[in-house]
Amino acid sequence: MSNNKGIGFFEKYLSIWVALCIIVGIVIGQWIPAIPETLGRWEYANVSIPIAVLIWLMIFPMMLKVDFKSVKNVAKQPKGIVVTCVTNWIIKPFTMFGIAGFFFFVVFKYLIPLNLADEYLAGAVLLGAAPCTAMVFVWSHLTKGNPAYTLVQVAVNDLIILIAYVPIVGFLLGIGGIQIPWLTLILSVVLFVVIPLLAGILTRLTIIKNRGIDYFNNVFINKFNSWTTIGLLLTLIILFSFQGKTILENPLHIVLIAVPLILQTVLIFFLAYGWAKAWRLPHEIAAPAGMIGASNFFELAVAVAISLFGLESGAALATVVGVLVEVPVMLSLVRIANKTRTYFKVMELTGREFLVE
Repeated sequence: MSNNKGIGFFEKYLSIWVALCIIVGIVIGQWIPAIPETLGRWEYANVSIPIAVLIWLMIFPMMLKVDFKSVKNVAKQPKGIVVTCVTNWIIKPFTMFGIAGFFFFVVFKYLIPLNLADEYLAGAVLLGAAPCTAMVFVWSHLTKGNPAYTLVQVAVNDLIILIAYVPIVGFLLGIGGIQIPWLTLILSVVLFVVIPLLAGILTRLTIIKNRGIDYFNNVFINKFNSWTTIGLLLTLIILFSFQGKTILENPLHIVLIAVPLILQTVLIFFLAYGWAKAWRLPHEIAAPAGMIGASNFFELAVAVAISLFGLESGAALATVVGVLVEVPVMLSLVRIANKTRTYFKVMELTGREFLVE
């Protein structure tokens, strides 16, 4: 299927593009303040209209790639789904909360003001509660994962997001003493998950019915590749046009935020990957299971952070740092997964029975 391409030029150097967006955004914010001031006025119910449009440009193509009919095949290899779901929804959000809180409030106590520590923690939680949706297809391909099973794993996670994201985020932020507008949180999930999800399902079904699955996978879906790129870059530039003052005053904070995010990513990968090995799952299922948990649906996290806390918030900055570190860390984990493939050699033969009908 068309999802299984290697990492593209844009994705490979994503950290560089994010760094350039930081520079461009700061320059705009400092030298052309009328732009962020004008964009800041275009809001409805605490949701930035320009950001909402750009987020839809990013998320809609992702939802097109997910075939929710594949969920019916869960019973064919349930252990891999159990690893994915438990890691992503019962373990990952809570380890993110614990690791980020430990670093922001203990290790970096004298380097980060308390108010910013609260916001950075909020951003980390928003990342931790959002497992990867799009880039996982790339990570799966690079580790020679089973594409059909990866599709099932992603589809199940996307369905769980609909019911679990809001209560988990609300619960963890409540523990952290961070007040949030619940209606805005629910509205954010509706805007940035439910609507793109329904649009993606309807579009997918319509195109396949009229033009066939080969046209959809090899022609139609490729038309949207640039949408995601444009939406992400413009979103980052707008966000950093608001964040310029914070970054210039606290440049070290980007590094401080990155530390717990990187540790969390590595921890979750090895937890899911090691669990899959202990359960004697084949490498083609174990590697994507580790990758899904380790990486994040950062587009959703960025959108919700902006809606809940604003473009100038530390929460929004923390989610963008997640974008900054995502690709280099994940590529390192891909190399580890590939080098340890032989540990699963005996088990490979047990993973061939899974095929999507």
